Amino acid sequence: SGGHTTEILRLLSCLSESYSPRHYVLADSDNMSEAKIRSFEQKRAETFSKSQFTLDRIPRSREVRQSWISSVVTTLYSIFHSLPLTYKWKPDLILCNGPGTCVPICISAFLLGFLRIKRTIIVYVESICRVETLSLSGKILYYFSDYFIVQWPDLKKKYPKSVYLGRIV
Repeated sequence: SGGHTTEILRLLSCLSESYSPRHYVLADSDNMSEAKIRSFEQKRAETFSKSQFTLDRIPRSREVRQSWISSVVTTLYSIFHSLPLTYKWKPDLILCNGPGTCVPICISAFLLGFLRIKRTIIVYVESICRVETLSLSGKILYYFSDYFIVQWPDLKKKYPKSVYLGRIV
């Protein structure tokens, strides 16, 4: 929500019409992001008349300050809800940037690839505010993503698999 949504919408504003339909996944308690996405898509439809998108919700995988042990349970619950979505869409690409909601979706897509149902490219963009350390989502998805993009050179030094492109949002 909030900052992550703003960052991902900035990235999406650079994409061509060929990236359609877009499927957004939100935490079930995130109403602020839904309003931002709908506004973004309404403006996008003015330029790209055939633009399509969907909004889906899954249970929040982790609340701020939630204990690590209970986070495992809630994340597994979110993965359980993510699997039908990723199976239904069978996305070619997942572009995500850090909220906990992206972890269950990416793990679900990874499982579909592991089961040879559908191979999905996972592109993770670490938030611009992560200067010296990765977010928890970044620490997890570093191992699952095909492309792991950081926006600060110090992170590239610490995480050799990452790709440093400078500031992109």
